[in-house]
Amino acid sequence: MTRYSIAAAVLFAALASPAFSQTAPLNPAIATDPAPDASHPAKMESFQLPSHGAQLNALMYIAAGAGPHPTVVLLKGFPGNEKNLDLAQVLRRAGWNVLYFDYRGSWGSPGDFSFTHSIEDAQAAVAWLRDPANAAKYRVDPQTLVLVGHSMGGFVALEAGAQDPSIKAIIGISAADMGISSVVHLPPGSRTVAAAPIANSLAAEGMAPLAGTSPEMLSGELLKNATQWNFVSLAPRLTTRPVLLVTSNDGLRSLNEALVAAIQQAGGKQVITVHFDTDHGYSDHRIALESAVLDGLAPLSQR
Repeated sequence: MTRYSIAAAVLFAALASPAFSQTAPLNPAIATDPAPDASHPAKMESFQLPSHGAQLNALMYIAAGAGPHPTVVLLKGFPGNEKNLDLAQVLRRAGWNVLYFDYRGSWGSPGDFSFTHSIEDAQAAVAWLRDPANAAKYRVDPQTLVLVGHSMGGFVALEAGAQDPSIKAIIGISAADMGISSVVHLPPGSRTVAAAPIANSLAAEGMAPLAGTSPEMLSGELLKNATQWNFVSLAPRLTTRPVLLVTSNDGLRSLNEALVAAIQQAGGKQVITVHFDTDHGYSDHRIALESAVLDGLAPLSQR
């Protein structure tokens, strides 16, 4: 076992402790600004991230210091009202870069929104970070990239991460499969019965920030891809890296715990869940959420 694996095992055991959120000391990055670096200051830059012919609205939170810095791709949910940018600020203070962007067809980024496009956009973001010119400009360590996603963003992080074994870790915050778990057990020919309920659920989330789509189109996309996008089916490709799944009282805990069990059954030893007694947006547990994410990333920071 490598030193990193040992550190990860110890840390993830600590995260699993029921007393974690009550007794663990706060990471200094939550409340303390880093020492200024005049030569390589912390900063934020906006730019357009290329993805499949579209130029996505993007922000890079760049950590202080010459780097190169480990970097998180921060993936928002559906339709993206909670952007979790407090996590970006905390991670930057802890020495991480953070890349945030709006998926195609969302919040003003050009193109048509779809779940497939969202996964492709996350992959495009990773490819962009690995480009030597971009890595040098933004002080990125292209060997240490992590996907962190909330809700639908957790789904995107797991899907994109499963397809890319070079991603160093994956963190899902109330990772949602957008209703797939309710239909994946049905024969493909019988799944259309769920089309209207799923479309209604998506519509209730609010579609105004999304372009080029409809609840019915998105429901059809989910049903078409239900088998391949089933969380549990991803487990064999998530066994070699740390996977942290944070859950809340939003009905998604059992889904995430089923994925944990499947990863462990497939031989994974670096996966854990942390549960908080709060809502889907972690509205009264933001510091606890920040602490869990920072501690989940700590072994990578110490490499």
